[in-house]
Amino acid sequence: MNLKEKIVTALKSVYDPELNINVVDLGLIYNIDITEEADVTITMTLTTPGCPLHDSITSGVRYSVEGIEETRKVDVNLVWEPAWSPEKMTPEGLRLLGR
Repeated sequence: MNLKEKIVTALKSVYDPELNINVVDLGLIYNIDITEEADVTITMTLTTPGCPLHDSITSGVRYSVEGIEETRKVDVNLVWEPAWSPEKMTPEGLRLLGR
């Protein structure tokens, strides 16, 4: 398993507490950048800009990736454009949501 696959697997352990769906299947992860030095930047969004669990979710993302031995520095870049919509969800996320 390469480092990006390990990161995606780790991110699947981070759940949106209100929807009980992981951030990957929910479509909240927009990009994963990995430098040659194994510094990682996760670009992500949340379902709504006023999400009260903002800190909990972004901290969970950071800590899950920091737990991978090969990573060095981990940054989480929270963006609002493009806005999240259910179309960004994976088929598994849609199934879990009952769609």
